[in-house]
Amino acid sequence: MSYYVSPAATRANRMWREIADRVFVRRYSDFNVTIGLVIGDSDSLVIDTRSSERQGRELMDEISWVTSNRLRVVNTHHHFDHTFGNFAFVPGEIWGHERCATRLREDSRTAQVALAAAMPEVAPEYVETRVTPPNKTFRESVGLELGDRPVTLTHFGRGHTDNDVIVVVPDAHVVFAGDLIEQGGPPSFEDSYPLDWPGTVGRMLDVTHGPVVPGHGDVVERSFVEGQLADLSALAELARRVHFDGGSIMDALPLAPFPATAARQALVRAFAQLSGEL
Repeated sequence: MSYYVSPAATRANRMWREIADRVFVRRYSDFNVTIGLVIGDSDSLVIDTRSSERQGRELMDEISWVTSNRLRVVNTHHHFDHTFGNFAFVPGEIWGHERCATRLREDSRTAQVALAAAMPEVAPEYVETRVTPPNKTFRESVGLELGDRPVTLTHFGRGHTDNDVIVVVPDAHVVFAGDLIEQGGPPSFEDSYPLDWPGTVGRMLDVTHGPVVPGHGDVVERSFVEGQLADLSALAELARRVHFDGGSIMDALPLAPFPATAARQALVRAFAQLSGEL
């Protein structure tokens, strides 16, 4: 039986939240990341794998409380908190944008060193993680069949990174947005493309007809996405206007719609785009 609830799964029931028919989310305190699970009659799709190999194994164990299906994985983008648990799911299919795989191959060691420096008390957990890029990649869109239900993985353009993927579950009207949408804090702009981000979210809204699962935080509705899109659009227009007028990032910063730290990072990236450096 592919989907069951038993007395032994009482703890799992408290952890996994069913937001639509056989569509679950699990919010973890580590980096406030939100993981998804879509269950079909033969296969299940895991959306992101947490931040380390140990956490990936823990995730797999917790999934076993909900389903005994064959597991497939999709990474919504390359950042460590969404991909470093991948090894736990080998040799299964791990899907991601082609640049997600490239960035993990090229940048993961730098991320591991930075994590070790920031959290020396748990450094071995991150340094010893066997970083595993997606083994199934695509450029624009791909459809997967989980037995009785289809899901679609789509790259609508650059935004939070250059390899953001959203997951659409059509029969449940659920969208997993990855870090294109953030709840509980401002978006992260470290690897972002602020001038492209609004258009990408706008295209995502075209396929949004129900709950939206952000990469971090709680599940939101369309109105929340529209509000965050308005802020992203305002930031992009502000950067264009100030840059065109010969102003600086410091001139734009007090007018930005995000807190100072996030706004500064966003404006640095936006000005770099406007100068042809990204």
